[in-house]
Amino acid sequence: MAPLERTACVLLLAACTGTVSSPLAAQKAISLVGSGSSVPSPLYNAWSEQYVKLKLGVQVRYLQLGASEGVRQISQGVGDFAAGEIPLTETQMHMGKNPLVQFPTVLVAIVPIYKLPGEPELRFSGELLADIFLGNVTNWRDARIAKLNPGVELPDLKIAVIHRSSGKGSNYILTDFLSKVSPQWKSRIGKSASPNWRLGEETNRSEDMVGKVIVTPGAIGYVELNYAQRKDLGSGSVQNSAGRFIRATPESIAAACAANDKAIQSDIGASLTDASGKDSYPVVSFTNVYLMASGMEPARSHAVKEFWNWALTSGQETANSLGYTVLPAGIAAKARETLNSIQ
Repeated sequence: MAPLERTACVLLLAACTGTVSSPLAAQKAISLVGSGSSVPSPLYNAWSEQYVKLKLGVQVRYLQLGASEGVRQISQGVGDFAAGEIPLTETQMHMGKNPLVQFPTVLVAIVPIYKLPGEPELRFSGELLADIFLGNVTNWRDARIAKLNPGVELPDLKIAVIHRSSGKGSNYILTDFLSKVSPQWKSRIGKSASPNWRLGEETNRSEDMVGKVIVTPGAIGYVELNYAQRKDLGSGSVQNSAGRFIRATPESIAAACAANDKAIQSDIGASLTDASGKDSYPVVSFTNVYLMASGMEPARSHAVKEFWNWALTSGQETANSLGYTVLPAGIAAKARETLNSIQ
């Protein structure tokens, strides 16, 4: 994000949350403002539109600044909440001006998207995706792609890699998965929200990624499932740890979560990628909300708790209708317990 754009967003967050002088300060209405990942943006915007009709006097705005930027701002006391797919360690939650808590809201999946003639349904292994994003595979007719996709007429077309900019939750989920399945990726790039990309063109938001891939013949990129469901865009299945090629669906995403249940019970920030089980989609994560553990004005703290308690209960129906995978009951209960612990 450019410095002027970031400054404008900070001022907007500060004005809406009462940290600078504003006409809103004289009103009884509360405007909650959050920032972070574009991955859950369609859902959070829908929740905001619904909630304002249910709860007069409370408005909710969500700004797509990227997961890392959202965490940075809420750590400095700017805004009422942040959102993203980067699980914070205990140390990270206490590094900023304000200690943070985190909890999941829904499950998400990252899928490979591409622009090819006829938009064939392609299969990818994690190792193949790593080789493509490392620049080891550069043409769609490469034998490594053909081997996984017998019977598919692949074009003699250069692969155009499109990736997200620094600080993105989508980067974190994808690189977490690739680091588990590709030793070369792990040693050269690793797991990061800001990977050191070796090649490709950069895009900022999820919408930008979709737009760029659609207009670029031979392009490949990656987005959350809900951004990928377009007829003018190809999206692929990914090989899981059981060796099966699985498409991302609410069922295969939920299967990955269930396969990680023991790890989640001990650590809500546990990685869900490359889950065991024959039905698990392998590139899955929670999307999280980050809140200040204490220090909010009582009225704002109360409003934040009410909104996110609603989102984690009644709001899950909206999440399901929009194609997001809802939290299992036990995890949702743990999320509400964390939420209600803030002061």
